[in-house]
Amino acid sequence: MIQTPFYLIDRAALARNMAIMDELRSLSGAKCLLALKCFATWPVFDQMAQHMDGTTSSSLYELRLGRDKFGKETHAYSVGWADHEIEEAVGYADKIIFNSISQMERFDNQSAQIQRGLRLNPRFSTSGFDLADPARPFSRLGEWDQAKIERVMDRISGFMIHYNCENRDFALFDRQLSRIEEEFGPLLRRLKWISLGGGIHFTGEGYPLKALAERLRIFQDRFGVQVFLEPGEASITNTTSLEVTVLDVLNNGKDLAIVDSSVEAHMLDLLIYRESARMEDTGPHRFMVCGKSCLAGDIFGEYGFAQPLQIGDRISIPDAAGYTMVKKNWFNGVKMPSIVVKELDGSLTVAREFGYADYRDSLG
Repeated sequence: MIQTPFYLIDRAALARNMAIMDELRSLSGAKCLLALKCFATWPVFDQMAQHMDGTTSSSLYELRLGRDKFGKETHAYSVGWADHEIEEAVGYADKIIFNSISQMERFDNQSAQIQRGLRLNPRFSTSGFDLADPARPFSRLGEWDQAKIERVMDRISGFMIHYNCENRDFALFDRQLSRIEEEFGPLLRRLKWISLGGGIHFTGEGYPLKALAERLRIFQDRFGVQVFLEPGEASITNTTSLEVTVLDVLNNGKDLAIVDSSVEAHMLDLLIYRESARMEDTGPHRFMVCGKSCLAGDIFGEYGFAQPLQIGDRISIPDAAGYTMVKKNWFNGVKMPSIVVKELDGSLTVAREFGYADYRDSLG
């Protein structure tokens, strides 16, 4: 048995999402770029690259990883490019997307040889979290003043408009896209391509994929543009688990199980958004599953199990790919989970293990 903790990526589950990706691309004519900010675990890029059109990035290192390990089309976006980054960035990118007019003008000469885009902020979004809302008051994410944008339209070929966040509601997507068409239509018609960003949960159970495809095709035909989507969670949802082992059980008013992992170190988004891991209740024996770090709130959640948990039991924590492996860290020096791939034939491949030297070298 492979020593826990480890992230387990299931290629068969990934293939399900990729089949939906193929169907959407075929029906809509849209292109799909993997959002590396969500998932950048490249040992399965060989599979994903057969069903996606490339990658989109949020930094120089993500951009380079997309070029090196995924290939195909590479979009380069950053909230702020530094002087020492821009030459390298345009060397890796097919398209570079600037967050502001100021950045675009600053790096006008350096970026003139590739296609350029600008982030457009429509000033609304589907996010329910202020922390993640790109349309929050005083947002630094993108431009919205059409008079200002007009000044640089001759230097750009596309917009990136990222305003969805885990949006499972097609009707809401349709209404908001219609608002974008109405408010920015004259500008959209002058472009070659438009990225509608990520956050559309089209691989979710029951999502009306054909309706989404038709809506995207109508949008493309109306404005004469190539649409790009940037699926992150939609690419890898329900493909990966965090496998852990119970180290101790105790009762301090509730039954507690301490595992050989840490929420803060290995599933940080749960703390950031104050959510529990998406484990199902499977029985009457309730345990609070807790991480092993010194943080008092290092808790995965409370769940019902078929049998009382005991030391040595293995627990599988589902949906542990998106915004998880990209945020893992060395808090408390807790051993970082290995990365394991479940192949299509059911065999397990250990893609990467982490040890003391990795911890030591990350600090000096």
